[in-house]
Amino acid sequence: MFCFQCEQTAGCAGCMGAAGVCGKTANTSRLQDELTGAVIGLAKSCGHNEKSERTDRIIIEGLFTTVTNVNFNDKTLEDMIEKVHKEKEAIAPNCITCAAPCGNTEDFDMNLLWNEDEDIRSLKSLILFGIRGMAAYAYHAMVLGYESEEVNQFFYKALSIITYDLEMDRLIEVAMEVGEKNLKCMELLDKANTSSYGTPTPVKVPLTIEKGPFIVITGHDLKDLEVLLKQTEGKGINIYTHGEMLPAHGYPELKKYPHLKGNFGTAWQNQQKEFDNIPAPVLFTTNCLMPVKESYKDRVFTTEVVSYPEMVHIEGDGEEKDFTLVINKALELGGYKEDKENTGINGGKYVVTGFGHGSVLSVADKIIEAVGNKQISHFFLVGGCDGAKVGRNYYTEFVKQSPKDSVILTLACGKYRFNDLDLGEICGLPRIMDMGQCNDAYGAIKVAIALSKAFGCEVNELPLSMILSWYEQKAVCILLTLLHLGIKNIFLGPTLPAFISPNVLKYLVENYNISPISTPEADLKKILG
Repeated sequence: MFCFQCEQTAGCAGCMGAAGVCGKTANTSRLQDELTGAVIGLAKSCGHNEKSERTDRIIIEGLFTTVTNVNFNDKTLEDMIEKVHKEKEAIAPNCITCAAPCGNTEDFDMNLLWNEDEDIRSLKSLILFGIRGMAAYAYHAMVLGYESEEVNQFFYKALSIITYDLEMDRLIEVAMEVGEKNLKCMELLDKANTSSYGTPTPVKVPLTIEKGPFIVITGHDLKDLEVLLKQTEGKGINIYTHGEMLPAHGYPELKKYPHLKGNFGTAWQNQQKEFDNIPAPVLFTTNCLMPVKESYKDRVFTTEVVSYPEMVHIEGDGEEKDFTLVINKALELGGYKEDKENTGINGGKYVVTGFGHGSVLSVADKIIEAVGNKQISHFFLVGGCDGAKVGRNYYTEFVKQSPKDSVILTLACGKYRFNDLDLGEICGLPRIMDMGQCNDAYGAIKVAIALSKAFGCEVNELPLSMILSWYEQKAVCILLTLLHLGIKNIFLGPTLPAFISPNVLKYLVENYNISPISTPEADLKKILG
């Protein structure tokens, strides 16, 4: 196998041999490459044939399936490959068995990419991994009934370009276009979420688990949570979010359910310890699945594109999905006999979320006044993916050492390193504001642009610094969006992507001044002078 798409890849170079660091086997990796190659073939065939909405969904689903920590199941990967092939045959009959193949619609051999010139491979990987992340956001919006033809069409273009013989300059342009289209995709998902569930408002979320039956739901898909809440009404079962599902508590149409009680555990990489022998089922709705341990494998359920060998998978779409098996397992296990008091990583008993762009911009006048009065000296966006690799305590220490007159905006699961800290308030506003999931980077961008207009300056001239952590492909597309917008001076860690070649890194440093994180003390001094 060869895989270097995530931050934890072996030796910061690439996973090879029998298994990857994430736990996928060499055969699973091979099948994911085959699936990607099949999706590329399908995309290219649509250059000569008319696609459909079904084709769009299969392209998006195929890309999302190959994001890190989504699918470890060889059988479902094989089924997905067959699904892609059937769709290509439907829109381009006899293409596979054509006696005079044109070479444009065949499945792409991913080994051709992995053995490319180092810089070309780097840029094509940046494009591929970026659209994989974007596909996750497009999928969530699609589940809620929102799609963009502009976004969908770009998947076909980007997939086809991976097979072309292009120079670095052209590939850099396409990589920036990934950022442009991902901004539109995040805007679409933001509209889908807020139209469906209302504008998030700040809410204090307890970490204590009440006695009695409960279900833990993890991932990102708000529709799955809504359906689960409806199906558990009146059954004496409490629902607890985990990981990136925490921001759901801020949405009015979700927090109206009284049995949406609180948050269980922290970020995805701690699940093997946190789920160990818990008396409740866990429902995985998107990526963030780790290899399942024996001690809780009988209570794990998956849905959507998530799949793991021998785990029960809940099929269906939207309201038609039936979570009876999950509900019955919760009743069977019974939950804790007494309330169980849990804490965050730093000992806090609750966390606060719901500071979406709607909430932050509603108090923009107060924020602008506080900056003018020098009550707020600086804004730090400290967010992104969490992970298990040594060095991620940097983000906790950075937040702890930040000036007491600064504000910490955060999003995605990296916030679990510090979101239970009580850093006090400034002008009645908490110093830590959780803006939501990773896709809610769109909200942070809206806030930054609004502040720049209020102060009559460019975003890069604001007292705003971005300290980002990355793990998988959704972080890649967000980074490309920030670069597309011309945002500079980003600090990135805990390590730089293995797929970024020295020459590509040189380009990013020279044009955008991207810096690898060092120490909190040194980076704060560099930022604040």
